[in-house]
This record gives sequence, C-alpha cells and structure tokens, in this order.
Amino acid sequence: MKSNIVRLMTEVPLESLHASLDSPVSASMNFLNEVALHYPDAISFAAGRPYEGFFDVDTVHRHVETFRAYLGERHNGDEALVQRDLLQYGRTKGIISELVSEHLRVDEGISVDPEAVVVTVGCQEALYLTLRALRRDDRDVLLAVAPTYAGAHGAASLVDMKVLPVRDSEEGIDLADLAAVVGKAHEQRLRPRAVYVVPDFANPTGTSLSVDMRRRLLESATRHDLLVLEDNPYGILGSEARLPTLKSLDRASRVIYLGSFAKTGVPGARVGYAVADQTVRTGFGTDVLLADQLAKLKSMLTVNTSPIAQAVIGGKLLENAFSLRAANDRERKVYHRNLHHVLQGLEERYPPGTAPMVSWTTPTGGFFVLISVPFALDDASLRHSARKHRVLWTPVHHFYADRRPRQQMRLSFSHLLPKEIEDGLDRLSEFIHEQIEIGGVC
Repeated sequence: MKSNIVRLMTEVPLESLHASLDSPVSASMNFLNEVALHYPDAISFAAGRPYEGFFDVDTVHRHVETFRAYLGERHNGDEALVQRDLLQYGRTKGIISELVSEHLRVDEGISVDPEAVVVTVGCQEALYLTLRALRRDDRDVLLAVAPTYAGAHGAASLVDMKVLPVRDSEEGIDLADLAAVVGKAHEQRLRPRAVYVVPDFANPTGTSLSVDMRRRLLESATRHDLLVLEDNPYGILGSEARLPTLKSLDRASRVIYLGSFAKTGVPGARVGYAVADQTVRTGFGTDVLLADQLAKLKSMLTVNTSPIAQAVIGGKLLENAFSLRAANDRERKVYHRNLHHVLQGLEERYPPGTAPMVSWTTPTGGFFVLISVPFALDDASLRHSARKHRVLWTPVHHFYADRRPRQQMRLSFSHLLPKEIEDGLDRLSEFIHEQIEIGGVC
C-alpha cells in the first residue's frame, strides 16, 4: 500500500547555531579532505599525516599485550582487575599517566608529577579543555603567533575565546609585538590569559625557537602574567640535537605542556595529554592542581580516554624504555629524507636570483615547509591546482582563520615517497609558472 504520509523537513538556520559553525576555520579540515577525495590522482602536499610505511596491526596487538602484562604485575596477577582497567570506563585523568610522566623525563627532561598529567582524546581535546578552563568571560583572550595551527583557532572558537594575533619573525615570535598586543588588550579592558606557541617545527611555517628565544619568551610571559601553551607534536622528530622544551626550562610554572602521540605513537589511537601542574586556589583552604580542573571538564565532555587506546600507547612506551625518540628512529630518517628532497627540489627548480621569485622556509625537522609566491592563493587556486595540475597544497589563510588570500602555501611532505615528492614538485612548478604568466588569476 502506498503511503500518503507527508514528512515536513525541519529547517535549522545556520545563524541560529553556534557562531563557530559559520567561522572560516570550521570548514578548513572538511574542505581539504573533500578536495583530496574529489581528486584522488593528485599528489597531496596538503595532509600533515605521519608516514604509513611502518604501520603494522600486529604491533598494535603486541603493545596491548605488553601493557596487559604491566597491569598484571601492578595488580599482583589479579586478572579481574586487569580486565577492568582495560575494558571498563577508566579514570578520567587516564591509566597511563605514570608512563607519560616517565616518557617526559626520558625524552624531554621534564620532571612532572603523574597527577599533573591528564590523558586526552588527542592533543586537540587537551587544547580545548585548557582554553575552556581559562576562559571565564568575554574579557579573556588568547594570544597566538600568526600564522598558527588551525586547530588552535578552532578550539578557541568553540569556547568563544577571541584570538589576538602576534607577529611572526625569523626567530619564531616577535616579542616586541607580543608586548604591544598585551598592552593594547589591557587598554581595551581585556584579559590576556595565555600565548599559544609551537616552538619546534611550527605548523605551518616549520620555524623553531632558539634556546635564547625560549628563555626570553618565558621571561616575557612572567613579565606580562601570561601562561604559555606549549604544543609539541613534532619536537622529537628533528634531525638535529633536541632543543630543550619550554616546559623543561620553566621555573615558574608558566607552561602548560600539550603533548600528542599521534605523530610518534599510533595516530589511530588518538591519545594526547596535557601537563598542567599550576596551582589553583580554591578559596576553601586547600589548593589543587590545574590538571584536576581539566579533569572535571573532561568528565563532562568525553568522560575518559579509551583505555584500550591508552594500552596501545602504554605498551609502546614500555617496549621502548619510555623513549619515543628511539622508537621513531626509522620514521625520523624518513622525515629527514623527505625534507631534504623537498628543499633540494625547490632549490633546483627556483635557483636564487632567477624568476619566478619563489622563496621558502628551511626547517631542520617536522612535517612542513612554507612557500612564498608572487601571487595570491585561495581555495579556488587550490581547486584549480588539483583539477588541472593534479597537486594539492594548503592555502595559508586557513592558518589565519579568515578567507583573505595570501601569497603563501604550506607543503607537507611527511607521508610521501621520494618519487611522489619529485613528481609533485614538478606539477607544483607548472602551476606556479602558469599563475605568474596569467597574473595569478585561474
């Protein structure tokens, strides 16, 4: 029997939903993924993904068994407790906090109480929880080097926290501009709460802060009463001697350290963490850790981070004596090789002093190189590049959280093979020369 039921579709106006859904940054990741899906034959310098050549499901199973044995020793062989830890809802702060703390000591020279560690669903949740805790009302603002990681803009947008841009520099951050931005914010009766930085191989520029700049940044943070949000997904992947983290140099508990195992552990596990050892005065005669406050927020957001996902990371840490730098020796060699291919390939295609005037950053590690070109780039430019030249890259406006075209693009080389890099640079060169010839108009 044919139904005569008429279904009325409820319309929800976009303007009636949260403002973050209409912001430029909210569409960034979906847009880049859609372009990649529409042009599967294009070589992609867009995705900042870890190298997949060493992925192995059997290794994941082994990591879980290693962590299971660790739990067995901790619980004196009580299998019921082991299974509860692995399969039941877990502690909000996480079940691998002690292992993360030891990893930080071994790889980063950071000494931290495991109780100051909150294990999160990726570093993105750690960033969201931190900003949610710091934003009490509309006066609270975040400072960030521009351009900066799109996810930082996204997290700030979700908690309704305004981001004030601080000028970039060859040293990674312009401290004079930082002071000026803080001063102007105070004049407007705003409260600058923190400055967000990626001190090692920043996304998208690839820039790293020198040791001297790290110390000066910490001094500036103390002077202006700012917290420092140190996001460090790439630090141990460098090809040179490891620079000290801001957290390891911190003597005044100014730094909230945001870590991720997405690049160095197993990306699909989606495990990150926040180290928040600052003291919170409760007003009830007792002080607690800021980590405890982040855990309160997490309990109302994701409840806990998957214990099974944590077991994968915990097992990998245990099998490698807590050193992910050692565990990623193969991957670091791949990233260093790929970075060399990109920098050498750019040098060969655009020799100094020749047209077109193309320049680029020269990082010593990480996943990204930032290229400057003599014409403006936007999402339409990327679509044209994908459609005609079969090469993808990321327009830099996505890292400013706006739609204004700029004369820069980010190349990510982490997941590619050398042949793909060479072919991709050839295709990119065709696109660049074409745009110069036609005045940058597709």
